[in-house]
Amino acid sequence: MPPVFRFAPSPNGFLHLGHAYSALLNFDRAREIGGRLLLRIEDIDATRCRPEYETAIYEDLAWLGISWQTPVRRQSEHLADYRAALEKLSALGLVYPAFESRAEIAKLVAAREADGPWPRDPDGAPLYPGDAKSLSADERSQLIASGAPYALRLDMGAACRRTADLTWNEHGEGPDGERGIVPARPEAWGDVVLARKETPTSYHLSVVVDDALQDVSEIVRGQDLFYATSVHRLLQVLLGLPEPAYRHHRLIRDEAGRKLSKSSRSTGLRELRAAGITAARIRRLVGLG
Repeated sequence: MPPVFRFAPSPNGFLHLGHAYSALLNFDRAREIGGRLLLRIEDIDATRCRPEYETAIYEDLAWLGISWQTPVRRQSEHLADYRAALEKLSALGLVYPAFESRAEIAKLVAAREADGPWPRDPDGAPLYPGDAKSLSADERSQLIASGAPYALRLDMGAACRRTADLTWNEHGEGPDGERGIVPARPEAWGDVVLARKETPTSYHLSVVVDDALQDVSEIVRGQDLFYATSVHRLLQVLLGLPEPAYRHHRLIRDEAGRKLSKSSRSTGLRELRAAGITAARIRRLVGLG
């Protein structure tokens, strides 16, 4: 089977130079080694994703000269796949509902930090500080029946105890120059959210399920997702999914050295195209020649 690559943007804004760089790397690499490139639309966030942004993704990629295999997988059309994976993890006793709101979690973190720094995940967000795991089954059932909002979290300690030491093979480079066999440290993320009451999946869960179902064998993505690979490797092992090869690439940054965002109009592909910039010039701007 030829290697399979994927580019998987979220339609919650217009693409920028950073997206162009990642999409072009995937496209070029697939073409060089006779692989296939898939396009996946990660649209599980119904509050932010919009049809006009999805249409713009197709237009911008085509303008760059990128082609992909069809049909395009849209995550919102495959929620049953993620629900099945979540049920498998639940059957292993690794998922529990937590009922604190984001504001309540912030208050808990502030209270704990009165005694010293509270641990943060690799992205800088505080680890879950609540005690929802101590609720009884009856208490959980009553809260759910009452209509209370909740997040379904992975019991990270129990999950790590079910797996041996995890690694992945890094063919690119991590933020600190990591290459080769990299040890995975999913415990650094704490009890990550796998789904919410209103959304039956999360980025971590859906990305590993999608990659497996689509036979993705080569994952080329930005260094901002390097540390999240630890969580993905853990979920792959727990769910019995294959391990792809990973190649994390440098990020395209603005003049102040910040990671580009979809609100940065100066680097938006639509704005650059409207200004007369050519697709060939885009390649040069991102360092691809």
